[in-house]
Amino acid sequence: MSESVLVAGGAGYIGSHTAKRLAERGYHPVVLDNLSRGHRWAARWGTFVEADLADRDAVRQALLEHRIRAVMHFAAHAYVGESVRSPAAYYRNNVANTLTLLEAMLEVESDLFIFSSTCATYGEPEQVPIPEDHPQNPINPYGRTKLAVERMLADFGTAYGLRHVNLRYFNAAGADPDGLLGEAHDPETHLVPLVLEVALGQRPHIAIFGTDYPTPDGTCVRDYIHVTDLADAHVLALEHLLGGGASRSYNLGNGQGYSVREVIEGVGRLTGRPIPVLEARRRPGDPAVLVGSSDRIRTELGWAPRYAALDAILETAWRWHRDRPASA
Repeated sequence: MSESVLVAGGAGYIGSHTAKRLAERGYHPVVLDNLSRGHRWAARWGTFVEADLADRDAVRQALLEHRIRAVMHFAAHAYVGESVRSPAAYYRNNVANTLTLLEAMLEVESDLFIFSSTCATYGEPEQVPIPEDHPQNPINPYGRTKLAVERMLADFGTAYGLRHVNLRYFNAAGADPDGLLGEAHDPETHLVPLVLEVALGQRPHIAIFGTDYPTPDGTCVRDYIHVTDLADAHVLALEHLLGGGASRSYNLGNGQGYSVREVIEGVGRLTGRPIPVLEARRRPGDPAVLVGSSDRIRTELGWAPRYAALDAILETAWRWHRDRPASA
């Protein structure tokens, strides 16, 4: 019988890709999602449970009924701007609901946890590429809530023996190479899908926030990581814990940055369509360069991105946005 893994937030972008990868690797994903930001059509693998993490009884029942061996937690709010405007919602969902999930796990003696964290816990980088031992000084409520959970997990490990892996993503992008899943946020704030919507004529232009950064072309540089490579890393983290591995934190990035203009130009080349640009002022809190070092997970878990090149990432995203079904 395959191990059952609870995928909290598994109807969302990264969670659904990970549920698919778990099923492909012989695990049984149990997707738990309240569908406030996820999509029922994306929960296509394993078992679906519609429930809210705030409902401790429902979470506990899911853990018991499906004999959950490990939990992967993707069910966070993840908009920086929204977190600044509505910090209460972020602390309630990202921190309080995670505490409810962890307490339910304690009740049923489930002790393996993989956390969807973020490079936003680092704040303004003091060195690039950013290693895992870089100081964590987040500059917005979103990053602070993720760091609060990382610290909570460490404390639960000391007190209760919970073993966990924190996976700190850089910029997730791309879509399922099979064309079954892709990025479908509402509202959409990520650069790659926004530029693709311009290529499709769904937006009049793409805004570039800041053209005077100390970078080669004056625009922000970011480390883009394919969503399928993120899913692979989650499975490796699961197998690390199932094999008795200790709690760890890992960065997930390609170690190479691309500027906003390079992404826009890449979409233009790929689609053969014009991408009108509107240059605007910098946004507060946007670092010039965010690039991560993923040497630790490559060395310790043998992770290697399969879609490291920007063109490969953009190509899968373009196919999804161009061909996505009306129901998605």
